[in-house]
Amino acid sequence: MAIAITIEPTSDRRYRVGGMDCAGCAAKIETAVGRLPGVERVDVSATAGTMRVRCAPDMVTDQQITSAVTALGYQIAATEPSGNTSGHGATDGHDHAHAVAHDGPWWQSPKARLTLACGAGLAVAYLVAKAFPATAAWVYVAAMAIGLVPIARRAIQAARSGSPFTIEMLMTIAAVGAVFIGAAEEAAAVVLLFLIGELLEGVAAGRARASIRALTTLVPATALVEQDGRTTEVPAASLAVGAIILVRPGDRIPADGEILSGESAVDEAPVTGESTPKRKRPGDKVFAGTINTDAALRISVTAAAADNTIARVVRLVEEAQEAKAPTERFIDRFSRYYTPTVLIAGAMIAVVPPLLFGGAWSEWVYKALAILLIGCPCALVISTPAAIAAGLASGARRGLLLKGGAVLEIIGKVTTVAFDKTGTLTEGRPKVTDVVALGRSERDVLALSAALETGSSHPLAKAILDRAAADKVIVPEASGLAAIGGKGIVGTVDGVELFFGSPKAAEARGAKFERIQDRIADLNDQGKTVSVLVA
Repeated sequence: MAIAITIEPTSDRRYRVGGMDCAGCAAKIETAVGRLPGVERVDVSATAGTMRVRCAPDMVTDQQITSAVTALGYQIAATEPSGNTSGHGATDGHDHAHAVAHDGPWWQSPKARLTLACGAGLAVAYLVAKAFPATAAWVYVAAMAIGLVPIARRAIQAARSGSPFTIEMLMTIAAVGAVFIGAAEEAAAVVLLFLIGELLEGVAAGRARASIRALTTLVPATALVEQDGRTTEVPAASLAVGAIILVRPGDRIPADGEILSGESAVDEAPVTGESTPKRKRPGDKVFAGTINTDAALRISVTAAAADNTIARVVRLVEEAQEAKAPTERFIDRFSRYYTPTVLIAGAMIAVVPPLLFGGAWSEWVYKALAILLIGCPCALVISTPAAIAAGLASGARRGLLLKGGAVLEIIGKVTTVAFDKTGTLTEGRPKVTDVVALGRSERDVLALSAALETGSSHPLAKAILDRAAADKVIVPEASGLAAIGGKGIVGTVDGVELFFGSPKAAEARGAKFERIQDRIADLNDQGKTVSVLVA
């Protein structure tokens, strides 16, 4: 007997979603998209502004997913082709999808405009009510409606999509109920406060997303491509695998690649955190976002923009935010029961005392509405993901990749940390710490060293020039400057030929250091980089 088993292929699709502020927003989207036929799993990160959908490609289309999200009042754009039929290896096209998020100042966002309109309406209603007391109730209802109508629309749409117990539903019931018991002024004020709270949540979430997007600015916008013997400037995002690019000294490398010709020190601190530039030669790999310091390089591109090192780091950070920590998962489960419980408690407070104990309806309905307002779980459900987002984004800005909130929770239990190299503990910006003079003053040594390094973009050169500027040293003019790869620099100052570089290279040129050999060894033992000036 033969049994045929058919396995339907699955597709992992990623989207950018704009307008999310907290875990409640993410939960509504997860529920709405998860109800579509063919959808197996939905992961939404409100802090990263992303959504990942695993589904059967033949059963659900991008249009269906887009419609389900936009119906809730959010914006959405795909970040990768929907034709990917495997669960792995999809590329991530970040560029066009960022358009769903509001990138301008927070006060120009739609939520800010709605909050401002509601606030202005409440102010006008207050003035009109003072001038014409008889119209107070009506003008406050009108002011309340400015903010409540969009809230109620979102509540109704969420209920249709399978999420009837939302923060918006609590707010709508409480505000409408307040009008019926003659508390229109309080209802308008509460709606305004709710909108202000949403606006602040949006600002916080926007800052977390901006810190992640800031990683992409490490890659330059343009690149110099060699074509038919000429160099042409093109957008870095358009670089194809195999293209030959020229990177000048001081420029950031626009793509992952392999050096074809040239030798230079490359500052990899933006990507690896290493504090000392690494010498690179033909055949060595280089990463997008790193800095070429002292010589031109010809590089063959090995990865497109969507797959370079920086893009992968951004993708890992976003995936880390999508992975919920144990505490966050507990809060999510708790909030699913908490909101219906608040509604039931409010209903019982409104009904039970008047029916069973003869209480006044107006008094107990008012108390029930207060319970609904106070019981909004927004602060509860946003606290944990907001804290996790802040931690992940802060780490990303400092070059530290944390794979999810679970890692952050584990870090809180760590008692001992071991580092494998001193460079890991530095800021990645060299500074001059010691100046040892023999036969000259320290200011003269610093002035001559700075003269040789003037115009260089090497991190050590910048450190020397910064020290000279801080000490207000007058730097003379140097001529005949020439860099010696991996060794140092030579030049002439006031008719004297000088060499400035590593002690080993200086000894190869005939210099002797018997008098200070112990001092050089001591500085090296402290993890410092020693350079010597030889006339």
